[in-house]
Amino acid sequence: REEPLDISKVTSERSLTEVDRIIHRWHRRELARNLGLRLEDLSIGKGSGESLIMRAHRLVAQREAKAALEAARRERRKVREEEVLKVLRAWRFARNTSRLNVLPEGQDWVFSDTLGLLRDRTGDIHLTPATRSYPEVVQLFNQYLLDRLPQEVADFKWTTINVNCNYSAKLHRDGNNFGPSFIKAFGDFSDGLLKYWPEDDKAVDKMEDLKEADAVTMDLKRSLGMFNGYCAHYVQPFRGERYTVVFFSVGCHSKTPEDRKESLRELGMQVPAPDEDPHALLRAPRGYRQGAGDREGGAAATSRKRGSSGKGMPSFRAYPISELEAGAASNRRARLAEGAKVGQEKKRRQ
Repeated sequence: REEPLDISKVTSERSLTEVDRIIHRWHRRELARNLGLRLEDLSIGKGSGESLIMRAHRLVAQREAKAALEAARRERRKVREEEVLKVLRAWRFARNTSRLNVLPEGQDWVFSDTLGLLRDRTGDIHLTPATRSYPEVVQLFNQYLLDRLPQEVADFKWTTINVNCNYSAKLHRDGNNFGPSFIKAFGDFSDGLLKYWPEDDKAVDKMEDLKEADAVTMDLKRSLGMFNGYCAHYVQPFRGERYTVVFFSVGCHSKTPEDRKESLRELGMQVPAPDEDPHALLRAPRGYRQGAGDREGGAAATSRKRGSSGKGMPSFRAYPISELEAGAASNRRARLAEGAKVGQEKKRRQ
């Protein structure tokens, strides 16, 4: 064999030789030693979907996420972008063959994992195994978003997170989302803009027939973007290392058992109500047959009257990270100043 056999994926141990077992034990010890892990933590069960190496690297990502969360709480600050990137770099992604709608031409799989809520082929709605095994990783991603949610979209809800690594999703429409999605890109890369048709109401059957002039682009490296995933979109080619974290709600959210909703809340997710308005933050697309319509987006498009179709809401939003960071720094200084005033007042009373 060219590499050590992954015993966790062997269906019958009768096929294992004594050499296989010896090499496997050696491989586990070396992984644990090199990554600073306890040997017993590398034990994984058959059917977990994880290889030994995947388990080891995800444990490192979990360790880094936990340390980042503790540091943010201790220092009374928000989670930093570089902390999220460090966890994404440590995370070992699965080769996902099921995301057929995003597969680039000529590829059979992409590096993509789902965290949070998912409905499987049998109809069961549950938290994915990785969510339960690495909760601090999920909490870190959630906290990054919560730390930066602008006031006018503070009611954004989500049940699920897609984490993606190093692929340009082809032109597609998401089929099982409820309401808008938030998306952010991380890494050392250039280009890779998100191309998005905000007025795509699916009246144009073939997405290839949509006009380039009707699309908008979003620089997700420098901004936090909100868009309707069921409208056509794709990722332009890029160079370098590119990760994306996508926050959204699954279409079956209203059927989720309450105990699983509570598990999501404990991880930091803002779970939608059964009667949540999907157009509360972004309006429904107007279609392109009568023209592209209003494309107003961004932080300036705020404080509009809400309706069931989101009338008066923008068709997308893009918040520059530099502005979100500056706003958070200003709020932090205000809190510190207020805390100092309270402290001085207590001293005077004493």
